[in-house]
Amino acid sequence: MCLNQDLQDLRIYRIMVFDLLSESRFARFKRVKIKNLLFIIFLILFTAVFSPQVLAEEKAPHWSYGGAANPTKWSQISTEFAMCELGRDQSPINIDDAVQGTPINIEFNYKPTPLSVVNNGHTVQVNYKSGSTININGEKYELLQFHFHTPSEHTISGKASALELHLVHRNGKGQLAVVGVMMAKGTTNPLIEQIWKHIPAAGKNNIVQNSTISAANLLPKNKAYFSYTGSLTTPPCSESVKWNVLAEPIQVSEEQIEAFQNLYQVNARPVQPINGRRIEFHG
Repeated sequence: MCLNQDLQDLRIYRIMVFDLLSESRFARFKRVKIKNLLFIIFLILFTAVFSPQVLAEEKAPHWSYGGAANPTKWSQISTEFAMCELGRDQSPINIDDAVQGTPINIEFNYKPTPLSVVNNGHTVQVNYKSGSTININGEKYELLQFHFHTPSEHTISGKASALELHLVHRNGKGQLAVVGVMMAKGTTNPLIEQIWKHIPAAGKNNIVQNSTISAANLLPKNKAYFSYTGSLTTPPCSESVKWNVLAEPIQVSEEQIEAFQNLYQVNARPVQPINGRRIEFHG
């Protein structure tokens, strides 16, 4: 009776020890499994964050108007810029031999906006709040921003102006329409003076407190214009841009021209082949 009890107790003890050992092994296995799972998660996150695609997005391809990244090299900098060489409807162009188009006026509806000046390293840009539009042949486009080039990117009968203003618009379909305004040497332009005073350092945005402007004050009295289908004049050189270049320039002083050229000596893409495109004059 006692021996049987002892044997039974021994069996119970062995079972308890086996269970403890099993639990210990399971716990160790569970810890190892969790560690492995965490390591796998870490690898996935590391790959996602530091993948070449993400790094490429953080470091945009560098392009310029001079040196090794000049306009003749833009298509070689990135595959995203291929249209800069392959496109057949590129901008700017020399405006010449325009045909008389239908008398379509551009309806300008520019409202005042808080002054927000950006120096993006390529030009001086003024961002515009929503609500200002143009209407071309029944199609409405909203003004997004305007910026400057020196010398003018477009030429008219082979002649360039000191500066060119580009007013960039987009419609509800995502299509772009740009109004170009030639800026010739003459009298001081008060609005340009206001903008120039607030140009920040390269890569900075200066939101000027209690200061508003209106792009309507950068338009000439005569709104006759040339139209053609072209592209962005900067990478990625996307096409199907509706260009409208006003025939009459506005005036800026020699000091205002020099002030911009002290920042950007040249920031204009050379004129591109017309390739049989139709240029119309509306006046």
